[in-house]
Amino acid sequence: RAVATMGEAPEPSPQAALAVLSKVELRVSCKHLLDRDTLNKSDPCVLLLMQSQGQWMEVDRSEVIKSNLNPVFAKIFTVDYYFEEVQKLRFEVYDSHGHAGVGTHDDDFLGGMECTVGQIVAQKRVTKPLFLKYGKFAGKSTITVISEEISGNNGYVELAFRAKKLDDKDLFSKSDPFLEIYRLDDDRSEQLVYRTEVRPRAGPGPRPPRGRPAEPLAPQVVKNNLSPIWEPFKVSLNSLCSCEEKRKLRGVVWDYDSRGKHDFIGEFFTTFEEMQKAMGENKVQWDCMNPKYKIKKRNYKNSGVVVLLDLKIHRVYSFLDYIMGGCQIHFTVAIDFTASNGDPRNSCSLHYINPYQPNEYLKALVAVGEICQDYDSDKKFSALGFGARIPPKYEVSHDFAINFNPDNDECEGIQGVVESYQSCLPKIQLYGPTNVAPIISKVARVAADEERTKEASQYFILLILTDGVVTDMADTREAIVRASYLPMSIIIVGVGNADFTDMQILDGDDGILRSPKGEPVLRDIVQFVPFREFKNASPTALAKCVLAEVPKQVVEYYSYKAFPPRCPQPHTPDSNLSSPQ
Repeated sequence: RAVATMGEAPEPSPQAALAVLSKVELRVSCKHLLDRDTLNKSDPCVLLLMQSQGQWMEVDRSEVIKSNLNPVFAKIFTVDYYFEEVQKLRFEVYDSHGHAGVGTHDDDFLGGMECTVGQIVAQKRVTKPLFLKYGKFAGKSTITVISEEISGNNGYVELAFRAKKLDDKDLFSKSDPFLEIYRLDDDRSEQLVYRTEVRPRAGPGPRPPRGRPAEPLAPQVVKNNLSPIWEPFKVSLNSLCSCEEKRKLRGVVWDYDSRGKHDFIGEFFTTFEEMQKAMGENKVQWDCMNPKYKIKKRNYKNSGVVVLLDLKIHRVYSFLDYIMGGCQIHFTVAIDFTASNGDPRNSCSLHYINPYQPNEYLKALVAVGEICQDYDSDKKFSALGFGARIPPKYEVSHDFAINFNPDNDECEGIQGVVESYQSCLPKIQLYGPTNVAPIISKVARVAADEERTKEASQYFILLILTDGVVTDMADTREAIVRASYLPMSIIIVGVGNADFTDMQILDGDDGILRSPKGEPVLRDIVQFVPFREFKNASPTALAKCVLAEVPKQVVEYYSYKAFPPRCPQPHTPDSNLSSPQ
C-alpha cells in the first residue's frame, strides 16, 4: 500500500508498508438505545464509516436486530490497520424501518460515535456515549467496540518424525524412505507443506570431475532403513494448517527412486490439534496405511507406523500483540534551540511563531505526536530542549525541560507540548552547539529502568527536531549504539535548508551504524528525514514515513529480549464524555 504524498515526499518501501499492515476485527454492541418506535422497540443497525481525504465513506454495515435496545451485533467489521496513520472511524446507529437501505431519511438516527483505529487497538475495548447532532447526548446510550487482530502468521512449529517397520519396496536392499506433509485446503486440493529436507544424494562412487554437474538433489532419505529417524524441521503455522488447528493434514511416506519414480509406502491423516499431544515426554503415532493393500489383503494391519517424537511451538508475536497486551508508547520530543535557527522575533527564523501558519518545528511535532498519543494512556509527553542558555543563570543546556520543571518534564497532550514550546521561546537565549547525545542518553536511562522490569510494558520514541548536522557526532553514535539494546526508537527530522548529508550516517539504511570504537548497533533504531522533502506533501505524509518502521522495531526488540506480550489489564470504561469534535 503506497503512502499518499504530493510533491517530492519519499514513500516507505513496499516491504515496510507490508510489514506494518494488519487486519483488525471490530465487534460492536450498544446499550440503552433510544426507543423511536411507537408499538415496538427500535430495530437497530450500525454503519461503520472511515474518513478518507476529509470525506466520510461507508465501510460496512451490520445486520438489523429486531426490537432490541441493547443489541449485540453478530456482524464483524474488518479494517486494515496502519500504525503510522490516524485512521478516523465513525459508528452511526439507526432504527431501521426496512423500506430502503439503512441510513436513509426514512430511518431514525439513534446516535453516533467517533474514534480512531489506534485508540481501539490500544485500549482493546472502548465504550463511549452516543451523540446526536450538535453534540447532544443520546440519553444514556452507549456503544462498545472490541478489537482483535487477525493474525496471518503467528508463529512456527518444530517437528521431529520417525517411522517403524515400514514395508520394504526394494528387492536387494531395504527401502530408502522420505516423508511428505500436505495440507488439505477448503477446495479439497492438497498443498505440499514440507518434504524432508533436500540434500545431495548419499552413496558410493567417485565425485564428479570439476566442471561437471553434481548428482541432482534428492529428498532427505534414510538409506536402507525401515525404521528411519528424519531430521527435525521447522514450518510456519500458516503454512502447516492456515493457523487452524482442526484443518486436516496428510502425511505420505515414499521409497526414494533416483529416477523420480518413487514407490508409495503409505499415508496417514491427522490435524495440528492432534499433533500437539506430542509436546513434552508424550509421543503420537499413526498407522501408515496403503489403501490398496487394505482392500486386497485380508489380514493387513499397516505398512508401518509413523511417530511424532517431539513438537515445539515457537510463537512469533506481532506489534498489535504487544499493544493489545498493554504496551504503552511513551513519546518524547527534543527541540533544537541553537542560534543557527535565527532570532524567533524575526519572521525568517525557523522558530518564528506565525499566528496564521505553524512553523516547521510545530508541523513535525504535531504530525508525529498525534499518532503516538493514541498509544499512551495518560497522554503526557516529555518535551526537552537543547542548545540554549536557560534561566535563571543562562548557562548552556543540552537536555532541559521546556516547561522549566526539572522534576517533571511532561506536558498534557500534544497541545500542552505546543504551549510549552511557545511560552519558553521568549525566556531562553538561542546558542549552541548542536549536541544531541545528552538527550539520547537521558531517554536511554529511563528506557534502561523499563528494561529491568523484564516486561513488554513501555516502549520509548524520541523525536529530535534539529536545523543542522550534530556537532557531537562521535558521542551521538556511541549513544545510539547503547540505545539499540533498549526499548526505544529515534526519529530525527531535519528542519530548514541546511545540508544534512552527514546526518545520513545515523540512519542505518545504507550500512550498519557503528560506535567510534567499531561496535555495531544491535538494531536499526534511527530514522532520519529532512522536513523540506515534505513541504509540498499532505500533512500526514511525514508521520507515515518516519513511523512506518516503528512496529518492526518494537517487535525486533521484544523478540531479542524474549519478552512476550503482557496479559491485557481489566478495562475501565471510557469516562471521557465530552462532545465529539
